[in-house]
Formats: sequence, C-alpha cells, structure tokens
Amino acid sequence: MEIGIDSFAAILPDPATGRLPSPTDRMAELIEEVAVADRVGLDVFGIGEHHRGEFLDSAPTVILAAAASRTSRIRLTSAVTVLSAADPVRVFQEFATLDLISKGRAELVVGRGSFVEAYPLFGLDTRHYDELFAEKLDLFLKLGEATDITWEGRFRPPLKGQGVFPRPHQLRLPVWIGVGGSPESFARAGALGLPLMVAIIGGNFERFRPLVDLYRETGQRAGHDPQNLKVGVHAMGFVGETDLAAKDAFFPGWAHLTTKIGRERGWSPPTRQQFEIMAGPDGAFLVGDPKTVAAKILQASETLGGLSRITFQMSTASLETDAMKRSIELLGTEVAPIIRAARLDG
Repeated sequence: MEIGIDSFAAILPDPATGRLPSPTDRMAELIEEVAVADRVGLDVFGIGEHHRGEFLDSAPTVILAAAASRTSRIRLTSAVTVLSAADPVRVFQEFATLDLISKGRAELVVGRGSFVEAYPLFGLDTRHYDELFAEKLDLFLKLGEATDITWEGRFRPPLKGQGVFPRPHQLRLPVWIGVGGSPESFARAGALGLPLMVAIIGGNFERFRPLVDLYRETGQRAGHDPQNLKVGVHAMGFVGETDLAAKDAFFPGWAHLTTKIGRERGWSPPTRQQFEIMAGPDGAFLVGDPKTVAAKILQASETLGGLSRITFQMSTASLETDAMKRSIELLGTEVAPIIRAARLDG
C-alpha cells in the first residue's frame, strides 16, 4: 500500500490573534513539507485545486514543479485537478512538463470538484457539471494515447490533428478518478478501468464499501483486469506522539475551516465531541499516535476490500509547522513500516 499526503495549502488565522500568516511563508513551509515527506520515504504527495481565499493551491502544477526540484523519489500528483473547469490540452501540457521536470514522477487525480468556484471563474455553467467532466476526461485520455488527434465536443473547440507538446517522460501519465459519494462516478471509473481515489472526509469507511464494490464489479464487467482496478482513499489524518497530542494539533484548524465552509452550506458548527467520534475507532479520521493510525489504516483497507493507496489530508494543522513536519516524519518512519510489515505478513 502506498502512503502519502494531500495538501490544500491552507492558510489559517492564528486562533489567539486572528492574524493570517504570510502567504509567502506558508508556501515555503509547504515545499519543505514535501521535502520532508520525500526524505522519510513516503510514496506520494498531492496538491489540491481550489479558488478560495483559505487555500493557496489555485495553480497546483506550479507548486508541484517547485517541489520536484527539492525531491528525488516521491511521486507528485494533483488532489484533485478540477478537469471540468479546465482546458484538457493545457492540463496535459502542464503535467507533461511536470513529468519532465520530475523525471517521471507526475500523476493526476481528476474530478469535478466539490467546490464550484472554478466554474463561474472560468465562465462555465454548473448545470453542465457532469457533462463537462465526461467530455473533458475523454479528451484528456485521448491526449495520452497520441500526439496528434482529431476530436470534437460540445464545450471546447475541435482538434483537427494539431500536435500537443511536450510529451511526458513516462510512456503514459497515470490518471486516477477522484470521487465523493456519487454511484455514477464510481461506475464511470470502473467502466474506464482507471484507478479510483475516494475522498472520505467524515462518517466511517463502511458506508463506502457498496460503492467500491460497484466500481470493481463495473470494471470487471467491462473486461478490465481486477489487478488494475486500484482503490485509494483520501482521508483526514494527522500523526502525533500521543493520541491526545495529535487531536489537539489537528482540531483547531479543522474546526475553523469546517465552521466557515459549513456556514456557506448550511451545516451546524462542528463540536469537539463530533471530532472525537470521527477520530475514534469507528470514525474515518486517521488521527492519533503511530500505532493508532496504522491500525485504522489496516482496518480501513480490510473494510474496503483492499487499498492500494491512502493519503492524509492534514492541511488544517498547518499553523503548527513543527507539528506538521513531525507528523510527516512519524508517518514515514513509524506508521509506514507497520503497514508494510503487516502487508508482507498477510
């Protein structure tokens, strides 16, 4: 199982003063976090894409390219690329360039986006939310197959054999489909035979098992090798020296962001009690000391029928920069060895 981190480059106010840190400093800290993850042997680091004031990740390929110059082995991915609101040709060029810079370490997780700010920003209609993604994914996958293609759709001018350059270092850029809770999205990924990245940011892992089964069943019916139908999970997570230290470091930022976003979406403000439940044995938060976190990862994998990758969304702890780096170190030096040993024993 691959283990990694996803970051949204969150920029959070100091809970005592309300002041925001310098975006320049926060970006420097983020690049350092990727370097630490590389040094301690984690497998993948992802940068999200948002177009909001709380996050600095509106241009993820730029951040990933900067990280490529500070790293040597960790794979660098989006988490996710909002393909529906982008030009697939430009996305392909950007990630092919990243692949050249990183010498073959670039990947993408593509999706429709759970935040919709990108759609009006780039002049797109959310009424076409699904159609945009289906069409643009079709074009993006074709760009990986050939340099010169002829293609026509509804939402982008046609291609009439133009060359799309540069080509990536890898023979084919790895593409995962990022999904939330829509059965249609799970089935689409299975029908295409593409790896699946499931965002599980609350509740529990068990409720996603029927959807993961749907993905695998659809993929097999479409004739894809079951070994290629990989499942990954993106979850809230943070590792500390103790369970309490991890929860205390992670909770303030999580509560701040969840309150702000929840206010926009009509949710009630989160409580520490709700957080404790989700960080407990039956919840989907991977927050605790190394043994606690490793046990929950292994349980999640068993519950979902086997995971190929798990990534930690720990941006909400970004105020605690030293704690963030220590969490990354613990994930690489203590959690990952437990997982790898357990997989070997199994």
